[in-house]
Amino acid sequence: MEVKSEISNLSNSCPECGGKIIPIQEKGEIVCSQCGLVVNERVIDIAHSGKRAFTKQEKESRERTGSPISILLPDMGLSTIIDKSNIKSPDLKRAAKWNSRMTWDKRNMLIATTELKRIGSNLNLPSHIKKTAIRLYIEAFKKKLLRGRSINGMVAACLYFACRENKIPRTLQEILEETSVNAKNVRRCYRTIIRELNLKAPSTDPISLIPRLIAELNLDAEAEKATIRVLTSFIKKFSTSGKDPKGLCAGALYLVCKFKDKRISQKEIANIVGVTEVTLRSRYKELVNKLNLKY
Repeated sequence: MEVKSEISNLSNSCPECGGKIIPIQEKGEIVCSQCGLVVNERVIDIAHSGKRAFTKQEKESRERTGSPISILLPDMGLSTIIDKSNIKSPDLKRAAKWNSRMTWDKRNMLIATTELKRIGSNLNLPSHIKKTAIRLYIEAFKKKLLRGRSINGMVAACLYFACRENKIPRTLQEILEETSVNAKNVRRCYRTIIRELNLKAPSTDPISLIPRLIAELNLDAEAEKATIRVLTSFIKKFSTSGKDPKGLCAGALYLVCKFKDKRISQKEIANIVGVTEVTLRSRYKELVNKLNLKY
């Protein structure tokens, strides 16, 4: 309903003094311009309506007001915040105080979404990864999988699963560096959501990790291409089930560095990749033996 349609239903003159009536959109009232009589005070205030439609016309004219609805907000952006600074009545202040109290469910989602957005921002994760992770967390919360488990641990596990499912090159170690939960708890939460939500555990493609590791080791494009060729050849011929993708990357990187006479030690590669030197040497020997490489 618009203000004009409301005015058309009323007389154009004030019932008290016969003066001209005018609408005040800021207050949603229709008043007399001469005597100030409030003729109608139930007009819908369209000036402050929180429109949420995303149309091309509104984007160009910037007429949209109000924050967009998003699953990354604990209340989907639909809650109403009461400003208690302008409330003078003690009863209204008490009512506003009780209205602002959150249940444990809301507080849990607030903590989870805040932690998820913090980790996602630090790791430069795209928005669709964070949305996938929070949907997974909500599903786990509804099935009461958080009983006896850490909120931050479950958030880290959901983020890790979302990264693996969408082929985002982020390892568990990178996520653990951004959270205060230890690796044991995160792995336990990860196994729980896969088992209880009937999810299929996606495997991490070791080739997707190579560009970032090459950049951190300050190697050139030729070394990157050679490492990808070695890993591609190994994956096509042999099964990588049960092998850590980071270990395969470390072994292939060390193999390429030796062939191209790059002076990078095993310890430096192992520290950057996030594996032990024993794992690096094991995967290196496996690549050399199975691919029949000579150096």
